[in-house]
Amino acid sequence: MLCKHLEKLGLMLLTASSLMFAGTVSGRVTYTGTPAKPRTIRMSEEPTCASQHATPVLGETVVTGPGNGLENVVVYVSSGAPDDGRVPAEAVKFEQKGCQYLPHVLVIHTGQEIRIVNDDQTSHNVHVLAKVNRESNRSQPPGTPPMVEKYDKAEFIPVKCNVHPWMHGYFAVLNTNRFDISKGGGAFRLPNLPPGKYTITAWHEDYGMQTADVTITGNETKEVNFTFRAKAY
Repeated sequence: MLCKHLEKLGLMLLTASSLMFAGTVSGRVTYTGTPAKPRTIRMSEEPTCASQHATPVLGETVVTGPGNGLENVVVYVSSGAPDDGRVPAEAVKFEQKGCQYLPHVLVIHTGQEIRIVNDDQTSHNVHVLAKVNRESNRSQPPGTPPMVEKYDKAEFIPVKCNVHPWMHGYFAVLNTNRFDISKGGGAFRLPNLPPGKYTITAWHEDYGMQTADVTITGNETKEVNFTFRAKAY
């Protein structure tokens, strides 16, 4: 019994020590050049969806912000921090609302549940175009219970609605809990990284993927920035 208590105490002290000397990687994702203009989505064929938007809805393939910030970029630790196997117990929500997928890019851990809901008064379908995982194409009429999905392998999976062709998004399935998605002008933050060498990867659905190496030596913040070249008109 005493040995078990000592072992537990040792683990607690080790965890506390790791957090005490944990560092943070933060930075921005930006672009150079001139991005293609986002297209205006016309929802006249679905008046119940159109009525939910006070202003025209724009495509979300490329979303920009202040200071050439690039949003909806998945930034994560791809090497140096092995997955601890802790699949979040809480399911994440993928919503169909106003004939849009919300969020446009959903980041999840492998094995984590996705609860797909339809808040609209029209039928949708969720066509998951997986290649490494299982492809699926399921219809969801209004008022029906949430659909539940989970994926066991890491993959960036396109998702689309065959009923409303402007609806599309991504499931970013990762083998790590150390991730963020750029927002607020391209900002991201990866906290609680113990000392070590890491590879940070930034993925964008249209501009591709970049990596950067960084070394954390203690309780510090290292800046890592990514710059993507925008596609021409």
